[in-house]
Amino acid sequence: MTAKSIRIIGVPIDLGQNQRGVDMGPSAIRYAGLSSRLKSLGYEIHDGGNLYVPVRDSLSDEQGGGFLRAVQQVCQAAYEAAEEAIRAGEIPLFLGGDHSLSIGTIGGVTSQQPVGVIWIDAHGDANTPETSPSGNLHGMPLATLLGEGYPELVNIGRPGSKVSAKDVVLIGIRDLDGKERQWLKDKQVKVYTMRDLDERGLGGVTREALEYLGHHDHIHVSVDMDALDPSIAPGVGTPSAGGLSCREAQLLMEIIADTGKLASADIVEINPILDHQNRTAEMAVGLAASLFGKSII
Repeated sequence: MTAKSIRIIGVPIDLGQNQRGVDMGPSAIRYAGLSSRLKSLGYEIHDGGNLYVPVRDSLSDEQGGGFLRAVQQVCQAAYEAAEEAIRAGEIPLFLGGDHSLSIGTIGGVTSQQPVGVIWIDAHGDANTPETSPSGNLHGMPLATLLGEGYPELVNIGRPGSKVSAKDVVLIGIRDLDGKERQWLKDKQVKVYTMRDLDERGLGGVTREALEYLGHHDHIHVSVDMDALDPSIAPGVGTPSAGGLSCREAQLLMEIIADTGKLASADIVEINPILDHQNRTAEMAVGLAASLFGKSII
């Protein structure tokens, strides 16, 4: 049997937010043994290195969107890298970097056909420039992908929205801004909060989410490591108490893997400066292994 091929692509972007250090996330995940863990599962691994991201100190802080032009350029490169990997029959695995990179990655993997998106995060990332309290671009990628936000980002790769509300499920949500909450309701985006998980159980919620996306043959999983509780994943820039446990996160990955529909993924927001002995990156490697088929028996 021919091994499936994974293309690892680092996107060391730290331009979508203010907390320094997240640009070192790709290196931390690689150092934690990502390639060897995935090879042990029978995959061919091709590490494409890192996409070019300008050093933020070399850029002027633009008005009305921070480093908007630089983020646009990086996300365009991510879009093209995703397209190239899919055309080559590989599974692109993007390592972040902040979550703004998903504007490019999800745009690229949906360029040929619709893809269901499972967005695992403590936050909704569904602000627009008009609703965002901070103006940080890493809080806007989902809204951008649904077609609202800065035109420079909405139109990356191809004009307009890259997914619709029926293509997306959010899991693990527990920290939303007021206008962002209303935006998600108005757009009828499927959101499973931590209360949903507490009351109904992770397994039931995940299976329901996959059934909701059952019209798709391919799934993209975007994992923000702040979805996990900070007690087990401290190396993130925007920690939020009350998150997924280690076992819940592993089960979520395992159930998705069981579908055989995984086509691409992001692992984002690891900040080694805030971490303890690379624990968050090691957790990310364990989740990646489960997502790509590691099982207990």
